Amino acid sequence: MNITQKITTSATLLALVTSLLTPLAAAEMPGREPGSANPILPGYYADPSVAQDGGKIFLYATLDPWGGDTLGCWESTDFKQWSYRVLNWPTKAACTSPQSALESKVWAPSVVLGPDKKFHMFVSVGSEVWVGVADQPLGPWRDSNGGKPVIPRNYRPGYHMIDAEAFVDTDGTPWLYWGSGNGWVNGKCWAVKLNREMNAFAGEVHDVTPTNYFEGPIMVKRHGLYFLMYSQGITIKDTYQVHYAVGDNPLGPFKEGPNSPVLVTDKEKNVISPGHHTIFHAGGKDYILYHRHSIPFNEGLICRQACVDEIKFLPNGSIAKVTPTHVGPALVLGRDRNRLPATASASSEAGPLFAAGCATDGNYATHWQPADPKQESWLQLDLGKSLPVSRQEIRFEYAWKPYRCTVQASQDGSIWSTLADYSVTPAIGSPVVINSRATARFLRLVFPASQEERATPAVFEWSVLR
Repeated sequence: MNITQKITTSATLLALVTSLLTPLAAAEMPGREPGSANPILPGYYADPSVAQDGGKIFLYATLDPWGGDTLGCWESTDFKQWSYRVLNWPTKAACTSPQSALESKVWAPSVVLGPDKKFHMFVSVGSEVWVGVADQPLGPWRDSNGGKPVIPRNYRPGYHMIDAEAFVDTDGTPWLYWGSGNGWVNGKCWAVKLNREMNAFAGEVHDVTPTNYFEGPIMVKRHGLYFLMYSQGITIKDTYQVHYAVGDNPLGPFKEGPNSPVLVTDKEKNVISPGHHTIFHAGGKDYILYHRHSIPFNEGLICRQACVDEIKFLPNGSIAKVTPTHVGPALVLGRDRNRLPATASASSEAGPLFAAGCATDGNYATHWQPADPKQESWLQLDLGKSLPVSRQEIRFEYAWKPYRCTVQASQDGSIWSTLADYSVTPAIGSPVVINSRATARFLRLVFPASQEERATPAVFEWSVLR
């Protein structure tokens, strides 16, 4: 996740991309089909990590574009419905040393359950690696290394000290792997044994760099073998991909697998630069959780999204090629079963790729956006007939940004009542839940003209539940 300058999204760029793609209808672009379960989150998240505890799943990720002042965190009980959570740590302010790169934000979390039965997080902030500890996956988290990085920025000059991934072996020994290249040139991967508290080195640091390594290492043990997986290529282009190498102990030596890379770009399917992944086990199967570019791909819009597909580690010491999908595996399907059908319309649309219907298609690769975000705009649902409405869920483009708006209801489309008013205290989070009861055929989400401290109107999904 290296970058020499921060690239941000803008309404101008979105309009430019839309104008270039105007001849294409949204449905004609692979990945934008209604009901697709990949991406699994409504928004832009990279470098994901997963922890499971007490029947719940917790997903941690870099906020895109290029990180924020904290991490993104989501909670689920079924891998289908996810709720955004706010962590108290890490933050850019709390994880800054005299040597920190001030322009480098909070990146690439790795969360594991340690041998001490506590949760440990390694995270890249300011091109350094920091470590925290918590009793529960949602915290409260606290720095566990005395307010200083466990790997400082200048630990190995010429390389980025980022992308640290923790691994706890079957014998309870904790290990740490990290390292990235500089200037998009392939990097180095270092490995070290950790102490039981997982906040200090407990042995010599080893260079375990495999062939074609750039960044994003993750260690997986299957069939008694150690699979060192990693990313190679340039994430802001279409060359990012997942490789792997195999060894018989945590320090290798590691030999790249015969069919590596196992997850690559598929332009015909609109799967661009999949990588910086993690592996998790659920229901007797292994899954790869990774990021790939939002659709349509444009090098000026670095908004990566989290996706899941099945992966197979074979007894012969290889990994089967991963087929990246938009529909997603059975594990993540069925998130819209309780949703009432509705027809969407809007005051305006930023183009065919941002149509009103994108907010009701059950696909997080699509969203509605108005033509001019500075003007008052609205998004409307027609339920077909008057129905009792008791719960609505709105998933805005950014879970951590404030949205000033009102939610209104009407039986005839002429007389409206307000169900929720976020014009003073803005809505934030995902989903934003409205539990106000009403009988209505029409629902309308109204955004006032542009004002300070308000995110650009944009909605991934608006659901009215049965």
